[in-house]
Amino acid sequence: MLVAFHNRKDANHGRARGLVKRILGGALGTAYASDYVFDEAVTVSLARTGRSEIALSVGRMILGEATAPFLILLRVGDAVFAEGWRLFSRYAEKGLSFTDCASLALMEESRVDRIAAFDSGFDGLASRLS
Repeated sequence: MLVAFHNRKDANHGRARGLVKRILGGALGTAYASDYVFDEAVTVSLARTGRSEIALSVGRMILGEATAPFLILLRVGDAVFAEGWRLFSRYAEKGLSFTDCASLALMEESRVDRIAAFDSGFDGLASRLS
């Protein structure tokens, strides 16, 4: 979602803008991201666009450097890492990355009930925001 928000050429750009607007407006409660999501979003932004300024913009948004605090950054610890690996071992065939599985484990640990993602691999595993 964060990559699509910053990349106007992304097919989900409009949907991502709507989600960010709702998050910033407080309609969806507190938003979280993990350090792994930070890594993935910055890296994918650079890889897909070839533009470092977009990757930097994504990073600044997540870190709250470019806008009002947008979300709370959570760190993946040992227990979440282990659970993420267990989930990855179980769901890799669905196409979920290790970052996705660590996100699911972190959601469980932090009692977060919805994920802002356009990846259908989460279907049946987590409620996705639309």
